[in-house]
Amino acid sequence: MQALSIWPARNEAWLVPQLNPDLGSCFDYRIRKNRRKRWNLACSLGHNCCNDSELHMFGKYRNIQSNNSLCTSQNSYLRCEFVSRASRLEVFRFCNAKKGFVVAPFAVAWALEEHSVGHNSLEVNSKLLNGIRVDVGNEESGCTQSDIVKERDLNCSNSVSNTEDCPNDQEKEDSNEESLGYIGRERVDVREFAQSLYLAKTADDVEEVLGGKSVLPLQVYSSVIRGFGKEKKFESAIALVEWLKRKSKENGFLRPNLFIYNGLLGAVKQARKFDVAVEILNDMTMEGVHPNIVTYNTLMNIYIEQGRESEALNLFEEIKGKGLSPTPASYSTILLAYRRMEDAFGALKFFVNIQGSYKVGEIGRDSEEDWDKEFVKLENFTIRICYQVIRRWLVGNKNFSTDVLRLLTEMDKVGLQTGRAEFERLVWACTRPEHHVVAKELYTRIRERYSEISLSVCNHVIWVLGKAKKWWAALEIYEDLLDKGPEPNNMSYELIVSQFNILLTAAQKRGIWRWGVRLLNKMEEKGLKPGSREWNSVLIACSKASETSAAVQIFKRMVERGEKPTIISYGALLSSLEKGKLYDEALQVWKHMIRVGVQPNLYAYTIMASIYAAQGKFNVVESIIQEMAVTKIEPTVVTFNAIISACAKNNLGTAAYEWFQRMLSKNVSPNEVSYDMLIEALANDGKPRLAYSLYLSAQNDGLNLSSKTYDAVVESSQVYGAAIDVATLGPRPPEKKKKVEIRKSLSEFSNLADVPRRSKPFDSKELLGGV
Repeated sequence: MQALSIWPARNEAWLVPQLNPDLGSCFDYRIRKNRRKRWNLACSLGHNCCNDSELHMFGKYRNIQSNNSLCTSQNSYLRCEFVSRASRLEVFRFCNAKKGFVVAPFAVAWALEEHSVGHNSLEVNSKLLNGIRVDVGNEESGCTQSDIVKERDLNCSNSVSNTEDCPNDQEKEDSNEESLGYIGRERVDVREFAQSLYLAKTADDVEEVLGGKSVLPLQVYSSVIRGFGKEKKFESAIALVEWLKRKSKENGFLRPNLFIYNGLLGAVKQARKFDVAVEILNDMTMEGVHPNIVTYNTLMNIYIEQGRESEALNLFEEIKGKGLSPTPASYSTILLAYRRMEDAFGALKFFVNIQGSYKVGEIGRDSEEDWDKEFVKLENFTIRICYQVIRRWLVGNKNFSTDVLRLLTEMDKVGLQTGRAEFERLVWACTRPEHHVVAKELYTRIRERYSEISLSVCNHVIWVLGKAKKWWAALEIYEDLLDKGPEPNNMSYELIVSQFNILLTAAQKRGIWRWGVRLLNKMEEKGLKPGSREWNSVLIACSKASETSAAVQIFKRMVERGEKPTIISYGALLSSLEKGKLYDEALQVWKHMIRVGVQPNLYAYTIMASIYAAQGKFNVVESIIQEMAVTKIEPTVVTFNAIISACAKNNLGTAAYEWFQRMLSKNVSPNEVSYDMLIEALANDGKPRLAYSLYLSAQNDGLNLSSKTYDAVVESSQVYGAAIDVATLGPRPPEKKKKVEIRKSLSEFSNLADVPRRSKPFDSKELLGGV
């Protein structure tokens, strides 16, 4: 075949491309880093004639390279003319292109091959080629590595995405697919060309549209196939490839090449027709087309879309064995596979390997990509994967708190740090009690690494810690707000007060009055004003613990702090005074309560009735019952039990029995406590037969009396010589479980409420508000 020789002018470079018809026309089109070459192809008919082999070319060249390559800079230009008498040759002109166009130097090779070898089966219409936007590269299977670089540059430039999905190798196509050219004076639109095949379902449909028309370069068909993939027109893409295979058998030239198959695999991914991928790979093997790195990247993406992440990881390991170098898109695809498997530790380990190879220069050394930028993208992608997996762990049903903390530690070792916004969003994902360790750790990281923190995030951490019963840790967060900011708001105040209420309620139920006092002091120390609910909790704790003097002091503090006592406050104080047998003081409190307009409730009436019954002032007890009727408060079994118990404790068995009968007359059904207290009072008062009769009556009512009551009846009958049938009493009842004793130890409450212990003994000054 003729060789094309260009002799440079003075101070100019030169090239001699050797065109081999067996290998096809594959120009090594090289690209500078971070710069893409764009050219235009224009043509016009030549009218000058010369000898058969005569060829005139004029041009200026820059950055010319060897290896049968044409390499130009943006400022260079090439003007070529082909003139022939023996065969039809047309003039092609290469010039600087407008933005958005790519050069097609293969046209020169096709023209020379047709001229020298005499391929008459393929007629290249330069008018139809004019201005078509195509990928530069060989359409035969023997393309050079530069063609692969070009495809990767066109399709994979955006290797890492900010979204969950990893980018594929065809995501960065120019949106201007409709680059325009001319047929004579008419324009040709590639998008319009694709529209003509939009409804094609089979190769026959394509033939019907394209039959008789001039053949376009394979790069045009490749672009159309990728466009069909994006439009989910997979059937049209398959039909076009089948048509190309049919044409290949007819003329031997339009054989689908690597770019065609890569475009088809991309269409498979876009249209989610994953079952066809194996057939396409088999077809590539039969056609002798060897996959490149773009092919493997697309296959890995297809595996991931199918949920076959492990196979994608295995395929990545095969790439090195094939002599191919992974691209940034390859690495990001594997990271995406780990994300889909929610294997953040695997993704982190994979990134560490990339980081090590990058630092020693094992990757990115001879790559066309800007690996400085690509590595940053991979780093950000890894951080995002770890963030997303942590979030998935937190919103799931299982407890992954330990894994979250371990992953955060591993990220610190690698040097990966997420931002404050991501930390705060993870805090919001902590909603269950077991998340308190994660919420506290994230809060600590934000405090240590950033100068600001959202108040709402602090409030949420307080809520999570409270939900996990880590109240003292919640108080520490509130203290940080007071000391470091931001200034707490009403929500902060209500949250921390609610935590104190929980502690105070726990102290109240168990009679841990000392911790109740200390909690009140701590609230006042932090600027929190205890309300009546908080004061009442401590008063009730004092009442349960029979700490009369402590109850009196707390009640006084409550009034001094400007908090108006409620009926619960008075009831707790009255109960404490009753247990301390300070009946006169109780009466003073009762009168004060009436004087300030606090309406007594059932509990307050019951306490006063019990106090007067203990004193034997049953006429006053009767007046209280009548007053209750006036205020429409009906006495309950608790009220009568209190009166009977007061009588029993003061050896007033007859009076106890009378109030028992009064209870029956009020249609109030006695319970086990009623019978236990009354029978014991009668037994102690020397009335064993009446006690025996009431015991049988309780059994008939289905009540289970205590073993202490059984013993009282038996012992009373023996002491007073009463003849009773012990067998009718039945077996002695089993010992009832003792009630949980009121805990007064601070250490017990510390274990219960998860609050810090204080070795220092309780100081009486604390009752007065001292610390």
